[in-house]
Amino acid sequence: MMTRLLPTMLALSAVAFSASADPIVYPETPRVRVTETLHGTTLTDDYRWLEDATDPQVVAWTAAQEELARSIIDPLPQHAYLVRRYNELWRYDDERTPARALIGDRLFYWAKKSEQEKWTYVTRAGDHAPVQVLIDPNEWHEEETLESAVPSRDGRYVAVGRARGGNEAPVVRVMEVSTGRILPDTLRGWRQRDVVWLPDNAGFYYTANPPKGSVPEGEEYYWNSVYRHRLGTPGKKDERVFFHTTVKEYYHEAKVSEDGRHVIFSRSRFNTGEVFLATVEADRKLTPLATGFDAEYDVAAIGDLLLIKTDAGAPLGRVWVAPIDRPQRESWRELIPEDPKMKLSYVRAVAGHLYVGYEENAHARVKIFNLEGRPLRDLPFPMLGSGRVSGRWSRDDVWVSFSSFTYPSTTFRYDFGRDRLEVYRASPLRIAVDDFTAEQVWYESPDGTLVSMFLVRRKDLVRDGNNPTLLTGYGGFNISMRPYFSTTNLVWVEAGGMIAIPNLRGGGEYGREWHEAGMREKKQNVYDDFIAAGEWLIANGYTSRERLAISGGCDGGLLVGAALVQRPDLFRAVHCAVPLLDMIRYHKFGLANIWSEEYGSAEDAEQFRYLLAYSPYQNVRDGVAYPAILLTGSDNDARTDPLHACKMAARLQAADAGAGPILLLVREASGHHGGTTVSTKIEQTADSWAFLMDQLGMTIPAD
Repeated sequence: MMTRLLPTMLALSAVAFSASADPIVYPETPRVRVTETLHGTTLTDDYRWLEDATDPQVVAWTAAQEELARSIIDPLPQHAYLVRRYNELWRYDDERTPARALIGDRLFYWAKKSEQEKWTYVTRAGDHAPVQVLIDPNEWHEEETLESAVPSRDGRYVAVGRARGGNEAPVVRVMEVSTGRILPDTLRGWRQRDVVWLPDNAGFYYTANPPKGSVPEGEEYYWNSVYRHRLGTPGKKDERVFFHTTVKEYYHEAKVSEDGRHVIFSRSRFNTGEVFLATVEADRKLTPLATGFDAEYDVAAIGDLLLIKTDAGAPLGRVWVAPIDRPQRESWRELIPEDPKMKLSYVRAVAGHLYVGYEENAHARVKIFNLEGRPLRDLPFPMLGSGRVSGRWSRDDVWVSFSSFTYPSTTFRYDFGRDRLEVYRASPLRIAVDDFTAEQVWYESPDGTLVSMFLVRRKDLVRDGNNPTLLTGYGGFNISMRPYFSTTNLVWVEAGGMIAIPNLRGGGEYGREWHEAGMREKKQNVYDDFIAAGEWLIANGYTSRERLAISGGCDGGLLVGAALVQRPDLFRAVHCAVPLLDMIRYHKFGLANIWSEEYGSAEDAEQFRYLLAYSPYQNVRDGVAYPAILLTGSDNDARTDPLHACKMAARLQAADAGAGPILLLVREASGHHGGTTVSTKIEQTADSWAFLMDQLGMTIPAD
């Protein structure tokens, strides 16, 4: 066990950590034992006092941990190199895929100049018209961000969502485009989001949580509802039109048809939900389309038809169609049947055709159908990767965004008549992608399940068992790990490393059954898949234990937390970001009880048993040599409270018999996705990756 001294003893020199390095001197961490019995099992917790981030003792302890981490990470030559390299790669004039207003030809989109710290929202009358900056958050306080910007159907107004410090709790106001004037309109509640405009600028639907003080303390993150706002009125007059009175975790959302006649209300809890149909004129008169939370439903209205994408009775997904005046289940007709080899991800009705997105072996494929369900052709993507289609049913423009591990993000227009993708905006990035390659391999998990994995590396990499390798994954919430372009990953590969990304159970790559195989009582399958990936990489000569690091955030933070306590011998270094780690108490903080649909809850005796079996915090063992670990959290994170990273750091520092270090950074003015400016994001990313590069002995590439 390592020596722990007072925070005043933290003036440490940076070293490259190895078996011969001096022991780390950690801040003093009091043990205040709390004992409780749950479902007949007695649990002890020495660090529950760290759950209160407002306690001055916790504030001082967290600051001391940061001082230690900064004294070690900041002097690393890899840190300075990464800051410089990220500035080279992340600062350029950029645009995000444009979305045309439903009426007229005006473009609204996000843009950023190379010197700017935050994305702006701009408009122009056409492709070649001058750009008008509508909203520039660079002129706001450093911590304030533009969370959302939604133009009205004629482009006359924009609903502007303004958040602070990454807290994902925007306040929405309305801007008049021609003058830039902010109207006096206000909305109800907090966390105002998901604005959907009504026709003729009558107003919009939006989703919000109840005001603090109107519900029991701690429940303000729940009881989400849909409200209707009439333009020109104060928020106190907004009507709550769609909500639930007994289940606080449900999420509610509205979607208005392209022709403005109908509204589709959805109530969901992740991958199951209910859907209702109404007219805009009578939006309290709901017609049920699907109820009972038996499956996932995504419904769109196209003229006089409803398109219903669902995995009900089809784990890989299918599409039904129904007359909008007879939407009940008995009127549904199967339009696109389930494909036995591919997961159906989405359906977009654009320019008179249906663009149906599939995942085939964890990469994107888009098939084009007519409205009778007849397949016409595949969209001609440049290579295996990730791509999505957007646009309007009534317009000719078909927008396609595409990227892959070695193909920078590019926006195309699709010419249906000539079956050709035409570049609308290519990436201006300057990075030698021709030097890199990606491949997909398959390996076996302990129960015999075959799992796919992407490997991103230099073409000249030699399988000599000595390549610094970063293994990362997610494995939850039906989220897929598809090929995507990442300069962060490629900087690692530039430095001679390899990135490994397995498609773990719990993810969405292979349909509903694949997801459910990594949920609740089957969550251990995810960790088995991940650990097996590391073992496969070593057995097949790509790397070794001393050259293998793991990294993950959110559910991926839980993933690497479980992996490091179950197989501390397998990895050299760990970055555990914005994690859940105390799975016995996670549901008590912020909005985290909504995750119980995925994980289960310790309130239930049976679920408590399997949560306790893998919960990383409860499974740290004294006297074990753990890998070098960097835990990071964010002070404004409503999804995964930083208490998890704090408690885990304290527990590991006390238990570890290895050489360390075990470091903690709780980032200020940051949310679940990190800081609010480019500079902050660069510094935060450089912290994590410099730590891993140093641990694996990766040197700075020669210029």
